[in-house]
Amino acid sequence: MAKKGSRVQVILECTEQKTSGLPGMSRYISEKNKKNSPERLELKKYNPILKKVTVHKEIK
Repeated sequence: MAKKGSRVQVILECTEQKTSGLPGMSRYISEKNKKNSPERLELKKYNPILKKVTVHKEIK
């Protein structure tokens, strides 16, 4: 029987997009190890709508 891994998929959503009022949403899917980093993930990613690098935070 295979072990269940501690890596889970997370959705990263742009924080600046919400406050700008522009339509659409920049989201990325990534993986993280739940045991090593139990807090919410926060990465800088490119937002194609704003055309710049912004902070994306884990949702849900």
